[in-house]
Order: sequence, then C-alpha cells, then structure tokens
Amino acid sequence: MIIAKKTHANCYKGIHPRLDKALELLQDDEFIASVGTDKVFIEGDALYAFLNEYTTVPFEETYFEAHKKYLDIQMVVSGQEMCGIADPATLGEPFKEKPDFKGYHGDPEQCVTLRPDNFMIVFPGDAHRLKIAVNEPELVSKVVFKILVYEEE
Repeated sequence: MIIAKKTHANCYKGIHPRLDKALELLQDDEFIASVGTDKVFIEGDALYAFLNEYTTVPFEETYFEAHKKYLDIQMVVSGQEMCGIADPATLGEPFKEKPDFKGYHGDPEQCVTLRPDNFMIVFPGDAHRLKIAVNEPELVSKVVFKILVYEEE
C-alpha cells in the first residue's frame, strides 16, 4: 500500500505499466475533472476510472475489502475520509466473496486520513476500510482507478 500526494505520483512509476499510465492521468487535472460516475475505459477492463461519491459514516458501519487481481488508486477530490489498513490474515475469514472482492470485519492495524489530492494505491491482498468519517459525516468525492495486475487467479 502506498499513500502519497498527487505531486509525488511520478515517484511510483516503474511498478507496472498500467499503473504508470494511471499515475500520469492522476496528475492530469482536465482528465480528473472529466471523470464521472460511469466507467471511463482507458485500456478496456484492464485499466479504467470512475468517480465515487458518498457520505462518510461512523467506523462501525464500515468493513474491510481486499481484491485478488486489481489494484486500486483512490484519489480524493473533495472532502476527507479515514481509511483503515490491515493484513487480511489478521482479520479472519471473509464474510463476503465475489470474483475480485473479499469483505472482512476486524480492527485496523493503522489508519490514515485522505484529503484532497492525496491518493492511496491499494495492491491485491491489501485490506482497506474506506468511508470512515473523520469527525462527522461528510461528502467525499474521489476518482478511483482500477488496474488489472494479475491475469490469472
């Protein structure tokens, strides 16, 4: 997992070619402003982006998620949210599973607050707990990039 400011995005190039492309777009203010709630396909299902908007909620109303084949970049455009981070091995068995999703309950090993122009890169297997209100519920708007990094399970 990587947590950084948009201005430092180039520091993380070289990990994966599609991540490099997403990091370039993350720094393109026109592209970010153009992303809506419908998926914007950049390289088909292998790399796409969308706008995610929601109101943060108390910690107890959230849960962890982890992915198998995709990594996420989550960049806050407005608002702020607390994100919990944990190793899935410390969370027990998932309560929900889908093709690229596992949902977990449990306690974070650490927490970070994401604010505008902060981004978090979440690799496959990183458990992350989103939508946590910092002080009180507030509207968060963020652009999410989904990047396929494992073709096979």
